[in-house]
Amino acid sequence: MSYAIIKTGGKQYRVRQGDRLRVEKLAGDVGAEISLDSVLALGGGADLKLGDGLGLVTAKILAHGRGRKIRIWKSKRRKGYEKRQGHRQSYTEIQITALPA
Repeated sequence: MSYAIIKTGGKQYRVRQGDRLRVEKLAGDVGAEISLDSVLALGGGADLKLGDGLGLVTAKILAHGRGRKIRIWKSKRRKGYEKRQGHRQSYTEIQITALPA
Protein backbone atom coordinates (compact mmCIF):
# COMPACT_ATOMS: atom_id res chain seq x y z
CA MET A 1 0.00 0.00 0.00
CA SER A 2 2.75 2.43 -0.87
CA TYR A 3 2.10 5.72 -2.56
CA ALA A 4 3.94 8.89 -3.47
CA ILE A 5 2.96 12.53 -3.36
CA ILE A 6 4.32 14.32 -6.40
CA LYS A 7 4.29 17.97 -7.41
CA THR A 8 3.85 19.01 -11.03
CA GLY A 9 2.32 22.08 -12.59
CA GLY A 10 2.01 23.81 -9.22
CA LYS A 11 -0.30 21.10 -7.86
CA GLN A 12 0.27 18.06 -5.67
CA TYR A 13 -1.06 14.58 -6.45
CA ARG A 14 -1.17 11.37 -4.43
CA VAL A 15 -0.31 8.54 -6.83
CA ARG A 16 0.16 4.78 -6.79
CA GLN A 17 1.55 2.51 -9.46
CA GLY A 18 -0.94 2.15 -12.32
CA ASP A 19 -2.86 5.37 -11.57
CA ARG A 20 -4.03 7.53 -14.48
CA LEU A 21 -4.34 11.26 -13.96
CA ARG A 22 -4.54 14.55 -15.82
CA VAL A 23 -1.84 17.10 -15.03
CA GLU A 24 -0.87 20.46 -16.48
CA LYS A 25 0.60 20.12 -19.97
CA LEU A 26 4.01 18.42 -20.04
CA ALA A 27 6.50 18.32 -22.90
CA GLY A 28 6.80 14.95 -24.63
CA ASP A 29 5.20 12.78 -27.27
CA VAL A 30 2.37 10.31 -26.69
CA GLY A 31 3.83 6.98 -25.60
CA ALA A 32 7.02 8.51 -24.19
CA GLU A 33 8.29 7.78 -20.68
CA ILE A 34 8.87 10.79 -18.43
CA SER A 35 10.42 11.19 -14.99
CA LEU A 36 8.84 13.34 -12.30
CA ASP A 37 11.56 14.32 -9.85
CA SER A 38 9.64 16.42 -7.34
CA VAL A 39 8.55 13.66 -4.92
CA LEU A 40 7.39 15.23 -1.64
CA ALA A 41 6.42 12.09 0.32
CA LEU A 42 6.95 8.38 -0.16
CA GLY A 43 5.64 5.28 1.53
CA GLY A 44 2.52 4.70 3.55
CA GLY A 45 1.47 4.07 7.11
CA ALA A 46 4.26 4.13 9.71
CA ASP A 47 7.14 4.14 7.19
CA LEU A 48 6.33 7.49 5.58
CA LYS A 49 9.32 9.50 4.33
CA LEU A 50 8.97 13.25 3.87
CA GLY A 51 11.12 15.71 1.94
CA ASP A 52 11.68 16.92 -1.60
CA GLY A 53 13.72 14.80 -4.00
CA LEU A 54 13.11 11.32 -2.58
CA GLY A 55 13.53 9.70 -5.98
CA LEU A 56 12.00 9.61 -9.43
CA VAL A 57 8.46 8.63 -10.32
CA THR A 58 8.26 7.38 -13.90
CA ALA A 59 5.13 7.80 -15.97
CA LYS A 60 3.95 7.16 -19.52
CA ILE A 61 2.23 9.89 -21.54
CA LEU A 62 -1.14 8.61 -22.73
CA ALA A 63 -2.66 11.70 -24.37
CA HIS A 64 -2.59 15.45 -24.71
CA GLY A 65 -5.78 17.47 -24.79
CA ARG A 66 -7.72 20.48 -23.69
CA GLY A 67 -10.27 20.57 -20.90
CA ARG A 68 -13.82 21.81 -21.07
CA LYS A 69 -14.41 25.51 -21.58
CA ILE A 70 -14.62 27.67 -18.51
CA ARG A 71 -16.70 30.78 -19.04
CA ILE A 72 -15.85 33.99 -17.22
CA TRP A 73 -18.48 36.73 -17.01
CA LYS A 74 -17.88 40.07 -15.33
CA SER A 75 -20.26 42.95 -14.89
CA LYS A 76 -20.65 46.13 -12.91
CA ARG A 77 -24.11 46.97 -11.72
CA ARG A 78 -25.83 50.05 -13.07
CA LYS A 79 -22.91 50.87 -15.40
CA GLY A 80 -23.73 48.82 -18.48
CA TYR A 81 -20.37 47.06 -18.28
CA GLU A 82 -20.23 43.40 -19.25
CA LYS A 83 -17.25 41.33 -20.25
CA ARG A 84 -17.34 37.74 -21.40
CA GLN A 85 -14.27 35.56 -21.70
CA GLY A 86 -13.56 31.84 -22.09
CA HIS A 87 -10.61 29.61 -21.33
CA ARG A 88 -9.67 25.99 -22.08
CA GLN A 89 -6.75 24.58 -20.09
CA SER A 90 -4.33 22.21 -21.83
CA TYR A 91 -3.57 18.95 -20.03
CA THR A 92 -1.49 15.80 -20.35
CA GLU A 93 -2.92 12.45 -19.30
CA ILE A 94 -0.29 10.20 -17.73
CA GLN A 95 -0.14 6.73 -16.21
CA ILE A 96 2.24 6.05 -13.32
CA THR A 97 4.51 3.12 -14.20
CA ALA A 98 7.00 3.00 -11.30
CA LEU A 99 7.54 4.50 -7.86
CA PRO A 100 10.92 4.85 -6.15
CA ALA A 101 11.90 1.94 -3.93
